[in-house]
Amino acid sequence: MADTKIIVLDDDPTGSQTVHGCLLLTRWDAATLRQALQDPSPIFFVLTNTRALGAGQAEAITREVCGNLKLTLADLAAEGRMIHPLFVSRSDSTLRGHYPVETDVMTAELGGFDAHFLTPAFFEGGRITRDSTHYLLVDGKPVPTSETEFARDSVFGYSTSHLPDYVAEKTRGRIPAAQVERFLLRDIRAGVADRLMSLKGNACCVVDAETQEDMSRFAADVLLAVARGKRFLFRSAASLLTALARLPPQPVAPEGMGRWVRGGHPGAVVMGSHVRKSTRQLQALLREPDAVPVEVDVDRLLADRPSADRDALLAEVLDRARRIHARGATPVIFTSRQERAFSDEVARLAFGKAVSALLMDVVRDLPRTTGWLISKGGITSNDTLSQGLALASARVLGQILPGVSVVRCPDDHPGFPGMPVAIFPGNVGGDDALRTAFLRLSRKEARPMAA
Repeated sequence: MADTKIIVLDDDPTGSQTVHGCLLLTRWDAATLRQALQDPSPIFFVLTNTRALGAGQAEAITREVCGNLKLTLADLAAEGRMIHPLFVSRSDSTLRGHYPVETDVMTAELGGFDAHFLTPAFFEGGRITRDSTHYLLVDGKPVPTSETEFARDSVFGYSTSHLPDYVAEKTRGRIPAAQVERFLLRDIRAGVADRLMSLKGNACCVVDAETQEDMSRFAADVLLAVARGKRFLFRSAASLLTALARLPPQPVAPEGMGRWVRGGHPGAVVMGSHVRKSTRQLQALLREPDAVPVEVDVDRLLADRPSADRDALLAEVLDRARRIHARGATPVIFTSRQERAFSDEVARLAFGKAVSALLMDVVRDLPRTTGWLISKGGITSNDTLSQGLALASARVLGQILPGVSVVRCPDDHPGFPGMPVAIFPGNVGGDDALRTAFLRLSRKEARPMAA
């Protein structure tokens, strides 16, 4: 009998924010994929980082991953190890990302899907879908995501959060809104197993969910249909993965994540995200006396600046971080907060790469006695794992906060053996969330916030 394995192509490393015990892969060669396919966990993530790339690169990487997966699955089958894959294209819960580029490639390479589903609900982050419209909860009130800053993203912007219209907009009319199958709350709660069995021809479907119970009910019907031979593809946020994987509670409570800190040493925070939520969280964190700011003036990384300016900036940031660490405090290294306008997408992505490259040089040269690390922002976190720490894979310990996963460097890591790393999305958590993660890893008691 074939084992079911949930295989997630994740466009940044934050899709594991509701699961634990599984592998995150920053490489997708045959040997690494084979390791993950044979791992006991029912789910694993391939961190493609495509949200940080242009559409052409996203397409090429997705095609490469799918090709390697097909070959590795075939090799395992030839050895008598049959695996039944369930494929997920995990992306942002505020609808930013290369849709439909990635799902188109997965369909072409992995083919024969009866349907693909958009399931963007992410309850830990306050994202729900009702009447086929996607909402962000702001102070408890649902706001259509098209009315938020995320819809104005210079690369992935959109004009509507009504998902059938969003599909039509992003596919440029190839999939008209009227052809999108809508799974409404009343459908989900009544059960949709029979309807799922009737889907064919890669039908495009959008799914409502207001609670994890809604998503769990939908996932149970999906798994039943898959067991009966249906092949589905998902474009999803994280909450569906919780329901599909059906994992037990994480073994270490969020409040206990400080147990993994190395030697009781202070840690470091590296922040690339500049969304407003991240900035408010940064301001709250910096009210802690042991959290010391180190601002990175990213204007010194603009294309018209000499490389010597970049080198000097790196040396200054590292010197400050080392001095802060030496006195037993935590350096909070963050990029300057103002948003910049660029002439086109290529220029914006190139600047982002330059900023991330500098931050990764900082991560590589942090003091070797750094006890823990918080990486703030999806792209920053992906690069921290794959480049700054050069991890081929890492196992998720669990969440230190809702939506914030912790992984751990292997014990034989050349620079930071056993160091816990919190992967903190830019758009997750309340204003005090980053401070709470800092306090838990520092094993400090929370004090009342100053007004």
